[in-house]
Amino acid sequence: MEGKRVLIIDDALFMRNLIKDIVIKAGFEVCGEAANALEGVEQYRDLKPDLVTLDIVMPKMEEMDGITAVKQITGEDPAANIIIVSALAERRLVEESLTCGAKDFVVKPFTAEKLLEVIAKVLGEGTKES
Repeated sequence: MEGKRVLIIDDALFMRNLIKDIVIKAGFEVCGEAANALEGVEQYRDLKPDLVTLDIVMPKMEEMDGITAVKQITGEDPAANIIIVSALAERRLVEESLTCGAKDFVVKPFTAEKLLEVIAKVLGEGTKES
């Protein structure tokens, strides 16, 4: 998995930095960061990362939240590897994000080990073709 490119989408700078530190130490390249869903979708189109970590609840910009971003990205790239990383453990949101195409879900707060375990599972099951 070393060298895989990750896009981090989260409105909280400290959370983007936390995820970035974890994935860089594990050998991934962070190819982009976005503070809102709209910017994240645009970066996905430009960067074509191997993996996206995406918060569900972010400030809406042009009516786009995390679940809408999942729909947008997977609508354009059904092979997208998206992991939802959110403090909301509400069953409905988890199910909706998975139904819309996210591959897995990590609840905040999380350990580095948990995040890397989910990333390995997602990339192992469906590594994106370049």
